[in-house]
Amino acid sequence: MAYEKTLVIIKHDGVARGIMGEIIHRFERVGLKLCAMKLVEATEEMGHKHYPNSKEWLETVGNRTLDEYKEKKIDPIKRLGTDNPMEIGKLIKAWNVEYLTAGPVLAMVFEGPDAIKLVRKFVGSTVPALASPGTIRGDYSFDNADLANDLKRPFYNLIHASGNKEEADFEIDLWFNTDEIFDQHELSHHKAMGYTGKLNKKKKK
Repeated sequence: MAYEKTLVIIKHDGVARGIMGEIIHRFERVGLKLCAMKLVEATEEMGHKHYPNSKEWLETVGNRTLDEYKEKKIDPIKRLGTDNPMEIGKLIKAWNVEYLTAGPVLAMVFEGPDAIKLVRKFVGSTVPALASPGTIRGDYSFDNADLANDLKRPFYNLIHASGNKEEADFEIDLWFNTDEIFDQHELSHHKAMGYTGKLNKKKKK
């Protein structure tokens, strides 16, 4: 397909800091179309569904923490009680669910050519310290896994963006009903502004 949709969530720290408009502006400035948006308080059930429970995902998350600990010469067993990447991944998932349900989040769907890759590029690395200047996390976030794990919480990285097509389709279906989402084609013809709705009917009269 020429166009694809992706899910973006500005997490509670981004909402609380009042930088939602600045983040949205970055995506719209490049040409991506905002197809759906709502401020919502996620339930624990949604949080658990949102974050994968696969062995691959849990181990990836756990190994990311282990890599940072190795670099900083931190003993994961002393800090977390385990050096098993799967178990660490489970801990982090629980903290992520707590983070996602801590307060209102802004869920959005953007559409455009290569929207998934474009959004991920603008968002930057999951780890704020590794995110390039000019990316959202590089400019607005400075938390890290070491501090977060020490406090038994996820690190605050402001925003979530779908990682691939399969993930985007699943997440959009989880957060939005079909009738809440406009197609980019419809938006480009100004349906959202009413030109094919009430205003169009007035013109015909």
